[in-house]
Amino acid sequence: MLRVPSSIQANQFQSLNIQRGDGSEMTFVAYRSDVYPERNEVFFEEHAVIVVLEGEKKFSSPKQELHVHKGDILFFQRGCYSMNESIDNDYRSLVFFVNEKLLKEFVGQHVTLFQLSTSIFPNDLILSFSSSRAFTTFINSLLPYFGANSPFLNELLRLKFQELLLHLLELDTSKQLRSILWHIYQGQKTDLDYLMNTYLLKPLSMNELSRLSGRSLSAFKRDFEAHFHTSPGHWIRQKRLEHAHFLLRNTPKNVSEVSMEIGYESVSHFIKAYKQQYGFTPKYSH
Repeated sequence: MLRVPSSIQANQFQSLNIQRGDGSEMTFVAYRSDVYPERNEVFFEEHAVIVVLEGEKKFSSPKQELHVHKGDILFFQRGCYSMNESIDNDYRSLVFFVNEKLLKEFVGQHVTLFQLSTSIFPNDLILSFSSSRAFTTFINSLLPYFGANSPFLNELLRLKFQELLLHLLELDTSKQLRSILWHIYQGQKTDLDYLMNTYLLKPLSMNELSRLSGRSLSAFKRDFEAHFHTSPGHWIRQKRLEHAHFLLRNTPKNVSEVSMEIGYESVSHFIKAYKQQYGFTPKYSH
């Protein structure tokens, strides 16, 4: 599984980075022209925008399946899992990463654009747009910066970040993106029931779960225990074992397959945990 942007390696991608105030760098946009593996699972650590330059590809999330072509634009919310499947050898894309600090600065500078934003948060983790002539011109204006050595590159890329968001808002006829950006700007916290049901079987650390929830680690644990009346670790183990119990009773999957599906690397550890919860070993569930 790829975790982006942290999985982006300099020898695999061309990328443009923005310097942050603390001296660190963030990936703003990455470009890759060779063929990805035929199928791979990607976890988006940041909000991301994929712009299809050539070719076709399929993106599947737990609730959506999208088949994209040249000119299509996808916005992935942070925390989204997507299974990507290459359709042809011509696929090329730009992948922009939308850093939350810069995003909040952008919304703060353009609050009037969000005054009519709906308070209803979109259920879809992936939004889809079609390119316009103006957006295509914007993309073409960005390409020469790859490999450029300008003393003003960082400032130019910060402007390009704002330009990207303004173009997306112009293409956002459903106003769903406006709602997402406004929600992030206001610092609204993600519903814990939705969060845990969505990512229960995913290999995420407590730090990643807390970040996805919009909370610090300590606040996440505190809110979690107040809501579920148990610790996050205990709740996750119990729910994963309940899911395993269901799979063993209702599918032809064997113990090893089920163990792997719910995140246990060791079958023996899974059997021990299962027996501890149910009083018998998994083989007796069939």
